Amino acid sequence: MEIFLVLCALVGGVALIIGLARSGDGKSSSNRSSNVSNAPNKRTRISSAGTPKDQPKPFDAQSAQHLPAQRIVQGAAYVTDGDTIVINKTQIRLFGVDAPELDHPYGKKAKWAMVKLCKGHKIRAEVFDQDKYGRVIARCFLPDGQDLSAEMVKQGLAID
Repeated sequence: MEIFLVLCALVGGVALIIGLARSGDGKSSSNRSSNVSNAPNKRTRISSAGTPKDQPKPFDAQSAQHLPAQRIVQGAAYVTDGDTIVINKTQIRLFGVDAPELDHPYGKKAKWAMVKLCKGHKIRAEVFDQDKYGRVIARCFLPDGQDLSAEMVKQGLAID
């Protein structure tokens, strides 16, 4: 029991020394608040290296906006090419990748790789944008959670 008490005292002392060393000059963290600037639209904290770091603004209920509801499209996919599919009459461009067009080298190979990935599966597309051609841009997933974009990149048939 005495050994346990001695060990507790040693651990507490080490923790105190480490805490003092981290605070720099031995002052508590509440005394270091002079390093924080509270400008109305921007909060900047001075890091230990002396450089400012931007902090997020505090919550403002008057200017806050709701995020748009995420649209999900699910169903069997018709493959147009290596980075475009159609689900329920919605043409979808895969997010974050570019695959060769059908008339380019490896274009048909990319399309057939996408067909093989999608065949017989219900694809889930999480829509979040639209491109200049009117196609919906979405992250597309297989039922097991695999990202179609990532799978095409892994196969070397699309670039990130």
